[in-house]
Amino acid sequence: MSHTPVRVERRPASRFILEYLMALPIGCAAALAWSNTLSESYYRFAHATAFAVNNVGMAFFFALITKEVTEATLPGGALHPWRRAALPVAAAVGSVIVSVAIYLAVLDNLGEHMLKSGWVAAVAIDIPGTYVVARLIFGRHPAVPFLLLLAISADAIGLAAVAVLNPVGGAHPVVGLALMAAAVGGAFALRRERVKSFWLYLLGPGVISWWALFLGGVHPALALVPIVPFFPHGRRDRGLMVEPLPQAHDTLTLFERWWELPVEGVLLMFGLANAGVPLHGLEEGLWAIPIAALGRPFGIVAAAGVAIAAGLHLPVRVGWRELVVVGCAATIGLVFALFFAVAVMPLGVLLLQLKLGALVTIAGSALAFIVARVLRVGRFAR
Repeated sequence: MSHTPVRVERRPASRFILEYLMALPIGCAAALAWSNTLSESYYRFAHATAFAVNNVGMAFFFALITKEVTEATLPGGALHPWRRAALPVAAAVGSVIVSVAIYLAVLDNLGEHMLKSGWVAAVAIDIPGTYVVARLIFGRHPAVPFLLLLAISADAIGLAAVAVLNPVGGAHPVVGLALMAAAVGGAFALRRERVKSFWLYLLGPGVISWWALFLGGVHPALALVPIVPFFPHGRRDRGLMVEPLPQAHDTLTLFERWWELPVEGVLLMFGLANAGVPLHGLEEGLWAIPIAALGRPFGIVAAAGVAIAAGLHLPVRVGWRELVVVGCAATIGLVFALFFAVAVMPLGVLLLQLKLGALVTIAGSALAFIVARVLRVGRFAR
């Protein structure tokens, strides 16, 4: 009896790590254990590493996200043509409105008014976490890029709010604007000269952009967001978070291949430096973010319904049941909720409550699997 050999696709170790994102939960778990056993040494470590991780290292994480969005605007991408992006953007607006409303209502009910300034952490949708959950439930399905675009849109609203409402340091907006104009002009000049090395974009316009945001009072982790779109790219995109072809050597692809593994290290350090919170003695305000996240599916479905009534369309093979599961997966806040919490709240008990609330939203992954099973969608459809 002969057997036909099964061809197994071997992926690079870095792609495997990036796809399943084990570094982040490992960092968070280690931070929780460290901060609750040897708290003094943990907080010395967190204080010493916070600036480098949150203000410099995370810039490369946001750069990879920007890379995905930039390529998605190419022919064949999830954002091409632009009308395909309208529905998840509308759903993200509904998500933000409902999340903030519930967050503020919960704090009013609990009497925790000092936490209201942290409302932006309640709008956060974790991009790595939702991607992993969506892939495990749906596999290769249009619901996955829909969810990613929704998460990117919601987080973009949060990032804009952080930049406008919570400027960092002693803001010098005129100097910042002048430097940013120089950074963007430099990136444009490199692109016009067809410079292909991403290092020249990073070390030139990228550094200038970082200083522009830092001096202008905007979180410098966003420094590469206006620079990455100038990187030379291929003619077509295979989809959000999809492995590029081996023969692809455009600047965007080379940038991703070089930085995907270091960014895993950044996410490990981010979890380690920011997720350490004591699991005792905190107030009830920590539940504001998780409860607000539970209302997010209702905002997403309602906003999508309004947008569809106005003439927009769901992607092919995405129905209302899939949309509900997408909304449940979007309840995970984790990385971006932690990032926003650190960006808007000073060190102290209030920040610890926001951080622990962000960590609790990991439970949204279990909610997504339960609802998918009940509604029989994705891997549970058969």
